[in-house]
Parts: sequence; structure tokens; C-alpha cells
Amino acid sequence: MKSDKVQCCDHVEVHEDLLKVVRETMPVEDDLYDLAELFKIFGDSTRIRILFVLFEAEVCVCDIAEALGMSQSAISHQLAILKKSKLIKNRRKGKSIFYSLADEHVRTIISQGMDHITEDRQ
Repeated sequence: MKSDKVQCCDHVEVHEDLLKVVRETMPVEDDLYDLAELFKIFGDSTRIRILFVLFEAEVCVCDIAEALGMSQSAISHQLAILKKSKLIKNRRKGKSIFYSLADEHVRTIISQGMDHITEDRQ
């Protein structure tokens, strides 16, 4: 049985060569903050469900609401958050607004996240 206990070193030894690499490659604090904020967006299951719908097709609010069994108002609220975070984009076609993933980065994040959580099932 695997232990969840974190193991620590038996004695304190600072590895300056490794720390030098870490210090040289560590992003600036503002970028780390922005990254943390981005991942917070993925922390809501409704937004994840919307992203999965958009993973498959470009659709309008009506379609997303129907697919997820939610109100258009609730979907619109979440779409606004996703759009503000630059995870989705939209385009108008007649009287409808169609939403899609903003770019391949979003598709990659979702795909790799799913790969990570399902890797023990394979």
C-alpha cells in the first residue's frame, strides 16, 4: 500500500548547483500569479463541462444549455468568465453567437488533464 506521507531528508544539505538552475528559470512572480489564476478557472466543474462541449464542436449558448441541462443564463455567466480568461472565443452568425475553444493550447490543457487523471485506468 502506498503511503501518502511526504518524506523528508535525514539532514539539511542545500544543493547550490540545483538551486542556481531553479533561480535562473523561475518565472517572475506576476507570471506565476497569472498562471495560478488561469488554473482557478479550471476549478469549476460547470466550466470544465462547457469546455468539453466546445472541445467537440463550435456551438451557441442554446446548444450548450441543452447539452448540459442548464439555463442559458447560467451558461452565459460561465462563458463570460471563460472568455475573459481567453480560453474561448466567439463569432456571430446571423442572430446566433457561436463559441469555440480559443486555441490549441486550451485543447492541449484539457487533453493532458484527462490523460493525467485516467492514466491509472489504462
